[in-house]
Amino acid sequence: MTDKIALVTGASRGFGFSVAEALGAAGWHVVALARTVGGLEDLDDQINRVGGSATLVPLDINNDEGLQRMCLSIFERWGHLDLLVHSAIYVGPLSPAGHIPEGDWEKMVNTNIHATGRLVNMVDPLLKAADDGLAILPTDDVAGQSFQAAYGACKAAQRAIWESWATETRRLPPRVRTFAPKPMPTALRGRFYPGEERAALSPTRTEAQRLMEML
Repeated sequence: MTDKIALVTGASRGFGFSVAEALGAAGWHVVALARTVGGLEDLDDQINRVGGSATLVPLDINNDEGLQRMCLSIFERWGHLDLLVHSAIYVGPLSPAGHIPEGDWEKMVNTNIHATGRLVNMVDPLLKAADDGLAILPTDDVAGQSFQAAYGACKAAQRAIWESWATETRRLPPRVRTFAPKPMPTALRGRFYPGEERAALSPTRTEAQRLMEML
C-alpha cells in the first residue's frame, strides 16, 4: 500500500467524520478511531463510496492498552504515520464553575487531557518515521464563557500540550499545528448554544476542506 496514512480520532461524527471523509476522498488511507461503531460503519461506507479506504478502530480513547495495540498495528503494517488529526473530545453537562460534578470533571480530564498526552507519547515516534509527519489539533477557545469552565480548562490544557510539542519539534519532525475551525452546526455546539441559528454556521465539510489546505 502506497497511500499516505492518517489517524483521525473522534471520527464517527461531526468534524472528525468530515475530516476522515475528506482524507479518504483525497487518497489517504484513514485509520478512524471512535467509540461509536455505527458512526464508524457509516464513515467506512462513505469513504468506500468515494473510492477511498479506511481501517476502523472502535475504541475508547481512554483505553491505554488499546491505543498501544493500535499504534503497534500501525507500525507493523506501515512502519509510520503521516498525519494525526486529534478531534476526539468529551464534554459533560454544562455547569457553573462552583458546581461541576466530580464524576464529569474526572471523565473530562481523563478523556481530554490524560488521553491527549498519552496519544502524543505513542504517536510521536510513528510521525517521526514518516517523510513529513504532521499532527493537527482542532482548537476551540471558550475560556471565560459562562458554564464552560471544565470544557474551557480541558481545551486550554490540550492546547498547552500541543504548543509545547510544536516548540520542541520546531527544527525537527514532526510538524505540529493547531487548526481553528469556524463555528459549525455540530451536536456539541448545539448543547452550548441552544436556539442558535444553525444555517449561519459553517458546515463541517467546509471546515474539513479548510484543514486539508494545511496538508
